[in-house]
Amino acid sequence: MIFKQIGPHYPGLEALLTQDEVTLLEEMLGSLLSLQSKRSHLADQAKTWIAALREKSLPAFNVQRFLIDFPLSQPEGRALMALSEALLRIPDGYTANLLLHDILSSQTWNKPGAQGDALSGLSRWGLDLASFLQSKPWAKMARPLSARIFKVFMRLLAREFILGRTIEDSEKRRQKDKENRHSFDMLGEGARTFSMARHHFDAYRHAIEVLGKQKGRGDTLIERDSISIKLSALHPHYTMAHREQVMRDLLPILTELCVLAHQANIALTIDAEECSRLELSLDLIEALCHTEALKNWQGLGFAVQAYQKKAPGVIEWAETLAKHTHRTLMVRLVKGAYWDTEIKVAQVGGYPTYPVFTRKSTTDLSYLYCAQKLLKAEGALYPQFATHNAYTVAAILEMAQGRQDLEFQRLQGMGEDLYAAVRSTHPVHCRVYAPVGKDQELLPYLVRRLLENGANSSFVHKIYDKSLPLEAVVGDPWTFFESHALGLNPGIALPQDLYGQARKNSQGYDLSDKKTLAHLQKEIETQKGTYGTAPDTTPEEVDKALQTATVHWEAWDRIPAPKRAEILYRAGDLLEERTGLFLGLLIYEGKKTLPDAIAELREAVDFCRYYGHEAIRHFGEAQDLPGPTGETNKLLLRGRGVFACISPWNFPLAIFMGPVAAALGAGNAVLAKPASQTPLIASHAIQVLHDAGVPKEVLHFIHGRGSAISAPLLGDHRVKGVVFTGSTATAQHIQKTLTERGGALVPFIAETGGLNAMIVDSSALIEQVVDDVITSAFQSAGQRCSCLRILFIQEDIYASTLKMLREAMESLTIGDPQWISTDVGPVIDAAAQADIESYIAGHRPLARAALSSELTDTFVAPTLIEIQGMQDVTKEVFGPVLHVASFQGKEIDALVDSINESGYGLTLGIQSRVDSTIQRICARARVGNIYVNRSMIGAVVGVQPFGGEGLSGTGPKAGGPHYLPRFGTERTISTNITASGGNVALLNLEG
Repeated sequence: MIFKQIGPHYPGLEALLTQDEVTLLEEMLGSLLSLQSKRSHLADQAKTWIAALREKSLPAFNVQRFLIDFPLSQPEGRALMALSEALLRIPDGYTANLLLHDILSSQTWNKPGAQGDALSGLSRWGLDLASFLQSKPWAKMARPLSARIFKVFMRLLAREFILGRTIEDSEKRRQKDKENRHSFDMLGEGARTFSMARHHFDAYRHAIEVLGKQKGRGDTLIERDSISIKLSALHPHYTMAHREQVMRDLLPILTELCVLAHQANIALTIDAEECSRLELSLDLIEALCHTEALKNWQGLGFAVQAYQKKAPGVIEWAETLAKHTHRTLMVRLVKGAYWDTEIKVAQVGGYPTYPVFTRKSTTDLSYLYCAQKLLKAEGALYPQFATHNAYTVAAILEMAQGRQDLEFQRLQGMGEDLYAAVRSTHPVHCRVYAPVGKDQELLPYLVRRLLENGANSSFVHKIYDKSLPLEAVVGDPWTFFESHALGLNPGIALPQDLYGQARKNSQGYDLSDKKTLAHLQKEIETQKGTYGTAPDTTPEEVDKALQTATVHWEAWDRIPAPKRAEILYRAGDLLEERTGLFLGLLIYEGKKTLPDAIAELREAVDFCRYYGHEAIRHFGEAQDLPGPTGETNKLLLRGRGVFACISPWNFPLAIFMGPVAAALGAGNAVLAKPASQTPLIASHAIQVLHDAGVPKEVLHFIHGRGSAISAPLLGDHRVKGVVFTGSTATAQHIQKTLTERGGALVPFIAETGGLNAMIVDSSALIEQVVDDVITSAFQSAGQRCSCLRILFIQEDIYASTLKMLREAMESLTIGDPQWISTDVGPVIDAAAQADIESYIAGHRPLARAALSSELTDTFVAPTLIEIQGMQDVTKEVFGPVLHVASFQGKEIDALVDSINESGYGLTLGIQSRVDSTIQRICARARVGNIYVNRSMIGAVVGVQPFGGEGLSGTGPKAGGPHYLPRFGTERTISTNITASGGNVALLNLEG
């Protein structure tokens, strides 16, 4: 069982998701034929409005004016946006000055011939002066002043988009606006802890109470101001994986807010979030509609994102739900604000398709198509069209034919002039989406608004750029498809084609999709009786395997590399065909959670395909080398003989399959020994390779505990190379054994552990830090060699980061790895559990997550231990144990040196927005894999080649371009062609 209760399916939505963009576009275009026939009229109307608002001069301090002067398409604009994202949250002057110096000195601000008015010129001059002062003798005096000036500037910039710091301030400011309704949004990103969720709940509740007392805004619920809420702000685990907990914990809280809104006679709209949360949001909305206390309330609303392929289906679902529950639902139609993130998530996840459209023009058509559906659902749905696009407004007014039971919406700080122009020709209702919050809460929101305003494709950006003709600004979506083929953006490959012709990306699974979850559950359950057994290999069987492999490896080596590659490609396909088998084994034997199991299966598939491609590249045709006339010189790679591949239990499929596939691709025979804890996974992996076409004489599975197997294998001269992943101590023992046995020197490829650190300076976003730390330290129960072991936090944000981290640890779900709701499963066995607990007992933990008394497996509670510095950690603790220490901002060089002095060099994390700090750490650190502003685990084959240095491994990096040649031997062939008649090509040479 993966899920106790998956919840209702939405077949209509699932069908839309799997359809290609061509099919969906054809449906939209056919449905919009009537509107398409009026394109010329719509364009003329839009041009009228645009011309009218262009006649108005922008205020002296206006964000649109600023973004025209410093567009995001230019490095200056991007630099200033980076400054906006980080400066206000940095508490200390030292780091703020570093960021300012980076940004100001990285650009030439006062460029000759720069366009703009007097204010633009003054701004550039001021930026140039500030940059000049950064490097002069008086910089020490000027920098604090510059920081203060820029912080004031950023607050002024942010206030364009924020109505007020508190709901009371916002209400007072709103009273000056007699034309527009408002929907207040209490700023705050998703909750990482339950205390953050409670804070957001209290803010929403207080806002509802204040709005309930508003006067002079009309008597009806539609006329009054409303509130918008974000569900991820109300629960730290607002994901499909935690659906049961969300329905149990969040639904009552959400119901309470809706009841309060009902009593206050105001509407409440649930904001849209990432695609992965859509179906969970629909589950909650449906539950609210069936709540007895809300049956007479007509104020429930939610947002629909037109860039989602599922958007039309969501509107149809909402219409059916509204009619069934005898209510009118408010639907705010938006285009969507997380497009680039959705594209990346699908690519990283290896999904079959994208959940969003890949072209802006397709989203524009989808918006009109969804608008048409909303207008047709008259009485069941109250349409709220959130747009700043003049052509879209014209099209909606054309479809509405004078209806007044709808409204338009705009963001605070955007679209005000446009709707003033629209009102001059049409009586429309408009509601302002008005964020409320303090400076530290507005930064992520500010950056999103800057991106929307400043992107070259943004209508809001174009309308104020008078260098563009009106025709270029209008943006008729049909025009694009008159000159472009329907369908996927050719610049955005499907996830499976991410690596082009080199190899197919491994198949991933969207675990937010209920149909996918049900499919995986069935596949796993079906294969449970097929695991079998893996008996120990006797010493005699090891000797026989060695003898057989030694006799047959040359025949395998003579097979052309492309043929060996085909076998590895086939092995990758077979792994995917046996998904249920391997996922079940990884959960049952490897104690993996489902997301970890899927990631490992995908990595094994990627290894097969990547090393197949690399085999052709390195071991295919001989390479011609330059030389004098009359001779040829060729370099080629051939196999070495028999390789012993010894793999660990923490990645029993991927790190077992990777080295084996590499050795085979290079033309070697292999004796593959898995860890004693996970032999079943390895035996089925061997079967996959045999079924794919690897001869049984060439690939042998050996299994057993301790030196009874390893010692005779490593001491045998027939073994021509060893590849090992495991502890540093074991690697050193193997190296010693290979040295002492005498005979030919053989390659030893080792990947071992590390004392992996993360450095967090005060410019980092604390919420992102906590997310990445939780993932890096506790995912896979801390049993990855890449896991974070020591967290260094700049002292200026140490207390606040530690507080959020401790609370986030407390909210982790620790349980059976077969449940998808499990965040942290058990460690591999009782011996590992005892070793980790013994280490923890020797310290005074700062925090430990709670373990349920019902858990009976080998669980270890995620633990936080405070230390003074790197010197306090002398061994790798292979489990969910994280050490934490503070440092001063000026001590980063010394901190990196202390990490280097440990001798390990596997992974390092950096969380900072200061480029010079990032570059300084990267240049100084002796570490194999450095991860900047992201988690430290989950290296992808061919994308992030993995492997350390020093005590952390020999190299070359697994899944990298230099890995496969280490399994081969180089040979050169030099031929004197003049010995057989001379160089004809040279004799025929003319000119």
